[in-house]
Amino acid sequence: MFSDRKKSKYAESFPLTYQCTFVQDRQEIFMITLIDGLSLGSIYALIALGYTMVYGIAKMLNFAHGDIIMVGAYAILVAMTTTGNPLVGVVASIIVCTLLGVLIEKSAYKPLRGASPLAVLITAIGVSYLLQSLAQLIFESKSKPVPGWRFGDIPFLKAYGINTSAVVTLVAGAIIMIALTVFINVTRTGRAMLAVSEDRDAAKLMGINVNRIITITFAIGSALAAFAGMFYLLQIPNAEPTLGAMPGIKAFTAAVIGGIGSIPGAMLGGILLGVIEKFCLSVPVLAPYTTAL
Repeated sequence: MFSDRKKSKYAESFPLTYQCTFVQDRQEIFMITLIDGLSLGSIYALIALGYTMVYGIAKMLNFAHGDIIMVGAYAILVAMTTTGNPLVGVVASIIVCTLLGVLIEKSAYKPLRGASPLAVLITAIGVSYLLQSLAQLIFESKSKPVPGWRFGDIPFLKAYGINTSAVVTLVAGAIIMIALTVFINVTRTGRAMLAVSEDRDAAKLMGINVNRIITITFAIGSALAAFAGMFYLLQIPNAEPTLGAMPGIKAFTAAVIGGIGSIPGAMLGGILLGVIEKFCLSVPVLAPYTTAL
């Protein structure tokens, strides 16, 4: 413990006003980093939910899931370039991603029901490369900025240095995840999805159309990928063919952390990974080895 003399010298060298300002600044930096981490974690969680839902019900890993995010981003780019209306961009992204997810399931994965896991894995990787190649052919390989895709600053948040887009992403992500949880546990289709994930053969005997449930699962997962793409563009408003690759890998890691096939686990895993990344970026020693939005 310090003696009274040492305490007085310490107090003289660091005035109370300076000490309070220093503590307040540290608290603000912590809160800003935490909000940014939760926002990034929400994006990872939305993508991870697509992985874990498909695996839990169809018992396969859809490694083309990250590229659906990329397709949604390009849908927003086209909508914003042609109309300039963000609402049109939102609707276009959801519709395009949902239809693409259903198309991929019907054309690529449904014929492989009962096939070996290796065959499904190779097909998923092939679909991923196909989507990236098509994006390069249509939009070229260079990054393209998305015009007008941002939220204006809210004075209250700006005063504390908080990014408005991060707060919007966090709140919207939380609402979407709560809505999905209610859908799964309350609606008839959601309970059918739970039944198929538990025992596919027993679900068939109960009269559940398993193929229809798997298609719905792909549609929901792809719609979640569309939302993830929207929030990603709020952080980095540029679309490119490889946009979904790294977020997809990180979201898959989050799904594994939370327990692949577990919806609450995917949410928690994504949020945890986002918070860890942002706090690692704030540490000078770890920042060079960390990549985050």
